[in-house]
Amino acid sequence: MKKIFLLAFILSFATLGFSQKYAIIDTRYILDKMPEYNLAQHRLDSIAAGWQKDIDNKQAELDNMYKAYDAEQVMLSDELKKKREDQLFNKEKELRDLQRKRFGFEGDLFKKRQELVKPVQDKVYNAVQRLAVNRGYDFVLDKSEGITIIFADPKLDKSEDVLRELGVK
Repeated sequence: MKKIFLLAFILSFATLGFSQKYAIIDTRYILDKMPEYNLAQHRLDSIAAGWQKDIDNKQAELDNMYKAYDAEQVMLSDELKKKREDQLFNKEKELRDLQRKRFGFEGDLFKKRQELVKPVQDKVYNAVQRLAVNRGYDFVLDKSEGITIIFADPKLDKSEDVLRELGVK
């Protein structure tokens, strides 16, 4: 919501005759055209798939433990039942902790994304900044990050210029 108000604020200045120069880019489009971003994204997907496979295997192991416990529980003493239930509880906790460690907020996937994707995003940001300074833009709006633009003149889209600045064809 803040972005929409910011956009309205910026556009109101532009229409009041302050003759500010602005451009619109689409970082999603730019990143999708960059081979290094696609490579980083592919590596990230492969790593995440490996982690997910490990978690799935542990989940299958836990499911088998539950099935075995259900089948044997009538024959177990109270002491053995308690011991097996504790094992199941610990195994389940271990699995949840692993999921949180790999895919949770600021988990391994987040850190890996920072390591692999952020340098490419920084490269795009720096190219946009150079382009804005060199061409005298007062504002550069990104239409891919949730700012809703109902209409934008296509000549304002400078995504191709950013790609040229990056040396991407």
